[in-house]
Amino acid sequence: MHSAVFLIEFGAIILALGLLGRIAGRLRFSPIPLYLLAGLAFGEGGLLPLGASEEFVAIGAEIGVILLLLMLGLEYTASDLVTNLKTQYPAGLVDMTFNALPGAAAALLMGWGPVAAVVLAGVTWISSSGVIAKVLNDLGRVGNRETPVILSILVLEDLAMAVYLPIITALLAGVGWAAGGMTLAIALGAAGLVLFVAVRYGRHISRFVSSDDPEKLLLVVLGLTILVAGIAQQLQVSAAVGAFLVGIALSGEVAEGTHTLLSPLRDLFAAVFFVFFGLHTDPASIPPVLLPALLLAVVTACTKIATGYWAARRAGISVKGRWRAGGALVARGEFSIVIAGLAVTSGIEPRLGPLATAYVLILVIVGPLTARFTEPLAQRLFKQRAPRAVPVPASAVPEARPSKEQAAEKLAEEPAAEEPAAVDASDGATRA
Repeated sequence: MHSAVFLIEFGAIILALGLLGRIAGRLRFSPIPLYLLAGLAFGEGGLLPLGASEEFVAIGAEIGVILLLLMLGLEYTASDLVTNLKTQYPAGLVDMTFNALPGAAAALLMGWGPVAAVVLAGVTWISSSGVIAKVLNDLGRVGNRETPVILSILVLEDLAMAVYLPIITALLAGVGWAAGGMTLAIALGAAGLVLFVAVRYGRHISRFVSSDDPEKLLLVVLGLTILVAGIAQQLQVSAAVGAFLVGIALSGEVAEGTHTLLSPLRDLFAAVFFVFFGLHTDPASIPPVLLPALLLAVVTACTKIATGYWAARRAGISVKGRWRAGGALVARGEFSIVIAGLAVTSGIEPRLGPLATAYVLILVIVGPLTARFTEPLAQRLFKQRAPRAVPVPASAVPEARPSKEQAAEKLAEEPAAEEPAAVDASDGATRA
C-alpha cells in the first residue's frame, strides 16, 4: 500500500511539473517560479501535503544539484576558465562587491548573524546562468557584442562557486577556523589540480571516458560524477563542486555527447530540486518577509544592471549594449536556491528559506523583463533628461572649411575691386 501511494504521489508530481513546463514554454517564461510554487503547494502548510514520496524527492533533489553543476562544467573548457580569470577578474570583483554586500548587509540589519549574512550574500550575488542563456537565445542576442561580457561574468561567478560553496559548507557545519581553513585548502587544491590536469591531460581523460555506445557513456559519466560528488561531500568540500570539476575535466566530443544524454535527466531532477525546496518552505512564512525580499530585489536588480554596464563599458561596448548587458544579468535562480537550500537544511535561520524563495520568485520573473526593456527605457530617460538644443543665430555658425577646388574657384571669380566685405557677407549668408 505504501508503495502504491508513493507511485501515485511521485507520478502526480512529475505530471504536474510537465504541465507547468508546457505552460511556461507557451508563455516564453522560465519554469523555475512555477516549480517553486508547486513545491509550496505540496509542502507543509500547502494545499496537498505529501508524505510517502518526500524522502525520494529529497534524494532526487540532491541528484538535481549535482547534475546542474556537472552540466555547467561541461559548458567550459579549462583553458577558457583560465583565460577568463586572467582577463575578466576586475569585472568579477565588481560583481561580487556590488551584489554580495547588499545581501550580507540585509541579513545583519535583520539580526540574523554573520553565517546567515554570508549565505544571503551568495543568494544575491549569483545570477541564473540557465535563465539568462535562455533569455539571450529568445531575444536573438547570442551574437551581440555585449554577450561575451555577460558570459564572462557568469563564468567568473561559476568559478567563484567552487570556492564559495566549501566555505558555506564549513560555516554551516559549525567547524572551527582550523577545520574550515583545511576544507577551503582542499577545495582550492582540488580545483587547481583539476584545472591543471584538464589543461594538460584533458584529451586523455576524455578518451578514457569516451564510448561510441550512448548507454555506456551515460553510465560511466553519471557514475563518475556521483562518485566524485560523494567523495567531495565526505571531505566537507561540497558535492556540487565535485560535479562541477568533473564537467570541466571533460571536453570535446565527450562533453557534447554527455550534454546531449544528460540534459533530459538534468531537467527532470532540477525540477524535482525546486519542488523539494518549496516543500520545506511554509507558504504562511512568506508574507512576513515579502517586503524585505522586494526591497532586496529592487536594490540588487539595480546593482546587477550597474555591474553589467561597467563591465561592458570596460570592454568598449556602446551605450545601448551596456544597458542590455546590465539588464540581462538581473535574473537569479537555481544557484541562489542551491545556496539557500544548504542553509535551510542546517536550520541556522528559519526566515532565510522563505526570504530566498520570495526573492528568487521576484527576480526570476523580473529578469526576462529587464533584459528586454532596460535598454529602451534607459534610452528614453536619457533623451528626456538631455538638455534641449538652443537655437543659434546664423551669424554665430562657423563657416565650413572650403576644399582646395572651392578655394581656387573662389579666387578666380573674385573681382579686382576691393569689396571683400560685401562678397564675404554674401557668401557667408548663402552658406548659413
